[in-house]
Amino acid sequence: MYAYTDFDRQFVHARAAQFRDQLERHLAGELPDEDFRALRLQNGWYVQRHAPMLRVAVPYGALSARQLHTLADIARDFDQGWGHFTTRQNLQYNWIPLTKAADVMDRLAAVDMHGIQTSGNCIRNITSDALAGVAADELVDPRPYCEVMRQWSTLHPEFAFLPRKFKIAVSGATEDRAAIGWHDVGLQLKKNEGGAIGFQVLVGGGMGRTPIIASVIREFLPWNQILCYLEAIVRVYNRYGRRDNAYKARIKILVKAEGQQYFDAVEAEFSRILAEDVGAGLQLIPQAEFDRIAASFVRPAGVVPAASVPTAADASLAQDGTSLAFSRWLQRNVHAHQVPGYRAVTLSLKRAGQPPGDVTAAQMDAAAALAERYSHAELRVSHDQNLVLPWVRQDDLPALFEAARVAGFATPNIGLITDMINCPGGDFCALANARSIPVAAAITERFADLDEVDDIGDIDLHISGCINSCGHHHSGHIGILGVDKDGSEWYQVSLGGSDGSNISGAAVAGKVIGPSFGADEVPDVIEAVIEVYRSNRQSGERFIDTLRRLGLAPFKAAADAQRQLTAAH
Repeated sequence: MYAYTDFDRQFVHARAAQFRDQLERHLAGELPDEDFRALRLQNGWYVQRHAPMLRVAVPYGALSARQLHTLADIARDFDQGWGHFTTRQNLQYNWIPLTKAADVMDRLAAVDMHGIQTSGNCIRNITSDALAGVAADELVDPRPYCEVMRQWSTLHPEFAFLPRKFKIAVSGATEDRAAIGWHDVGLQLKKNEGGAIGFQVLVGGGMGRTPIIASVIREFLPWNQILCYLEAIVRVYNRYGRRDNAYKARIKILVKAEGQQYFDAVEAEFSRILAEDVGAGLQLIPQAEFDRIAASFVRPAGVVPAASVPTAADASLAQDGTSLAFSRWLQRNVHAHQVPGYRAVTLSLKRAGQPPGDVTAAQMDAAAALAERYSHAELRVSHDQNLVLPWVRQDDLPALFEAARVAGFATPNIGLITDMINCPGGDFCALANARSIPVAAAITERFADLDEVDDIGDIDLHISGCINSCGHHHSGHIGILGVDKDGSEWYQVSLGGSDGSNISGAAVAGKVIGPSFGADEVPDVIEAVIEVYRSNRQSGERFIDTLRRLGLAPFKAAADAQRQLTAAH
């Protein structure tokens, strides 16, 4: 993990002290709400449906056990005992009184954390692959590049008030686990024929009211020029992006409207930067500075390649409850590693009785303890709202499974229908049109049989409470969107979306199948759609494969038939 320097720590502590002064003046009536609003948003503080909400930055998903223990303490001492991990690899609290906000920021600063730029019209938390640095299919470790971009973008004076929020995702593996096509800028690290490292640059992706997949603007950009190119992309957007309409202010709208003209403007600005700023010794990433940052991302001391050790995963398992559960867990929650003798392990945060992505203070402490015992005190937050232990010895897997099972993290459902993405929805968010948590709970209950879930196989189910798409419903094989109809909660169902992973294929937005459904109809509709797949799949086909082969018609017909059946009763 990146090690904060004295400058980094002074910066974060100074920011916390600045926020304390702003908060105290606001609470004393000296700083009006309209003036304080922008200041609190710059530090990650929203005012939601019931209480303030704090979004804590977890840059590119990297989290230490010490930091997670502190997040647990904050949940206990200031919130109602829990937090929520998001698709943006952040943690949110929903019940912290504003009067305690400065105390929380001090707690975060003490462990090199903050909420800077997790809100507002600025460059947000940069996300990446949760398996970065350990993935068996990795071409280039994206973490040092993410850290360079984080430092560049933090409080960048030119980009503090963009037309709208701006999100960057970076991948360094052959499989895209960061959904880069769905971001304002997506970056794919690659090597050219000569072995030089660079980026494929995508621009103009996003969800919301107008889902658009990002377009490739550069096939290969030398790595040390990436800040120059990002500067050009964001500068042109800042200059020409719409500010008169929040729904049309994202860069995707500008790219869609201007097309090649936008690309040409970026290239012209990039050339100017190279000629003027770089000529003055600015912008190009110095090799020495990159090496300094990259030195934080070496393997932890004690991680030594070893011959693969035979485990129960390689042996014949007796089909008793424990060994069957262990076998499923190995298949679903344990991932190949680039270091021989090691594995990465996902701790599932998807279980009955708890909203997807939610985690209690006790569970945070338990996950941190597992990281301390089995993963060199390091964790990752995944795009799918789970936690990952990146440095697990293969011969520790049986013991880790038992410990994870006791802590409630061993549900063998990663990549399955109950491993759904879900935003907090109308239970907390002031923007939401409908609640998403009860729908997620009903679907989880409907598919509680692990044998059935395992038989259904790989499937992405994503739920959003409103068109802002925080639950990424557009990219789900099955997407569910909460909508408002005359003051009532209804839900649109879409099929065929993809986030760009190997299983899903190229990123694409799902298509809505007919009118919306009532909340009580949704589980039946999802079951009917799944049954079409199970009745028609060919050998080896996943849900998304069968859907693409058959087309939407039979799935839509099944959903409509279920609607009529429900209406008849």
